[in-house]
Formats: sequence, structure tokens, C-alpha cells
Amino acid sequence: MFEKISLSGVSHTEWLRIRKSGIGGSDAGAVCGMNPYSSVIKVYKDKVSDEIEELNNEAVRIGNDLEDYVARRFMEATGLKVRKSNFMYRNVEHPFMIADVDRLVVGEDAGLECKTASVYQAGQWTDGNIPLHYIMQCYHYMSVTGKRTWYIAAVILGKEFTYRKLEWDDELIHHLVSVEKDFWNNYVMKGIIPPPDGSRICDEVIGQYYHTAKRSGTVKLVGFDDKLKRREEILRCVSELQEEQKRIEQEVKLFMKDNEFADSENFHVSWKNVDSTRLDTKRIKSEMPQLYAEYGKVSHSRRFEVKAA
Repeated sequence: MFEKISLSGVSHTEWLRIRKSGIGGSDAGAVCGMNPYSSVIKVYKDKVSDEIEELNNEAVRIGNDLEDYVARRFMEATGLKVRKSNFMYRNVEHPFMIADVDRLVVGEDAGLECKTASVYQAGQWTDGNIPLHYIMQCYHYMSVTGKRTWYIAAVILGKEFTYRKLEWDDELIHHLVSVEKDFWNNYVMKGIIPPPDGSRICDEVIGQYYHTAKRSGTVKLVGFDDKLKRREEILRCVSELQEEQKRIEQEVKLFMKDNEFADSENFHVSWKNVDSTRLDTKRIKSEMPQLYAEYGKVSHSRRFEVKAA
């Protein structure tokens, strides 16, 4: 069972605020650790903060503008009819689960998710595949609405149109609800930051939380010695592997000599000329200090270092 939240007359800012009241379809993949472009800590920060994040980059603009086109292509390809819904849905049993769906399929217990992808992402859709975070998004929508089927259609820009059909899966949906329930009840509602996942996005969010050191004292480090020893082991392994990588690259370069390309049955190697221009900031600072001071930009960050005691 679900309840409907009317979106009639709701501004874009208010719509974004409603989305903060629960876990949406685009959050599901990150909460499950399957979204390469987001993380569970990023979703947490969005849900507990009062900030309204307006995403208005080119990828978002293209996706919004082409949603109608993808829906039309889906109707042409399948013969099915779809319609927009002027509601957001909230699961009654699990009110932390909300859904703002792209389309509903007329005459069928199903919905449709519309996607656009660049040609560089085409490999993610080959052989019937679907990016994992999109799969979780569709099953999240099924969990909220109770619909037994969800289609996902995608236009690979400049290349092709494709679509897939996902059917209700009791085990997967039970696991998804369990993960989302744990995240919402044990982290969002308690104001506890979830454990980090090692992603670049997680690094960025932590940097946003604690971007400036405000205390000059030293805190007692408790419970991390074994992990920091493991970190040292990892760094040694990484260093050894990087040296091996460089040796292999150097051997190939010596073989190629002054040739730009080299081919085998399995690999295509290029060693191209690259010209770049960089400002000599050291010279500018020395010879034109006033200009350097006027146009110099100070950036603030924190450097993380570990040294043996």
C-alpha cells in the first residue's frame, strides 16, 4: 500500500524538499553501495541537512529534456502506452521509502524509468545488462508502489535505443527494504554518519563536513592501530605493484622507440606527443608580485598524513 503526495502546483524547490523526507529511487543504489557516482554518506548528508541541492549540470539537463523522447521511443518499440503521474508515492508500511516515477504503463501493473547515456557508457547496456544502481532504482519503485513489473528504457546518445523489463523479485526486494530500513532508522533518524565506503565521493563529503581544522590539540587515537598497520601494508603493496607497472610500461616504450602506436592481437598501445602550456607561477611571483597577489587564489584543504610513533 502507498499514499499519494500531490505534486500539482509544487515548486521545484519544494519538490526537492519533499525528496529529503525519505529514500528515493535515485538514492537506493547509493544506500546499497552500488552507485559509482554517489555514496551512502552523500545520501545521509542530503537527508539530515537543511540545504537544498540544485543539480543543474549538463548531464542532468540532457536527462530531463530527453525524458519525453525516451518515453516516446519506448511506446514505439513496445506498442505500450505510458503516462505521467502527477504524484509522489510513499510506502505506507515503510514511510521512509518514497518514489517519484517517470511514467506509469497504461493498462498494465507496471512503470517505466527513462534514462540517457553517453556513448562511453554503451558497454554498460550490452548483452541485456543494466547498470546495477539503475536496477536497484527500479526495484525500489516496485517496493513503494507494489507494481509487479518495471521497464527501463535508455537512449545511448548518437548510437541506439534499448529497453529492459524487470519482474518482481521477493528476495531482492526484501533485502533492499532491509538495507534501506537500517540506513534510515539507525543512521538518518539517529544522526549518526554511516561507515565510510572508500569511494572518492565519500572522501568529498567528509571533506565538506570537516573542511577546516578548528582545534589545535591532539585527540587520543583509540582502536585504529591494527587498521593503520594494515594501511602501511597496503601502501607497500601498492608501491611494489606501481613499480612493476612502470617497468612493464618502460619495456614497451623501449620496444616502440620513436613509433607512436603499437598493436598486438589483444592490445592497442599509443605513446603520443602531448603539448601543454603552464604558467610559471614561481617566476610571476618573483617578477610581478603585485599581479600574483591580485590574481592568486588561495585554496583551503586538509592534508592527511600517518607517521610511525
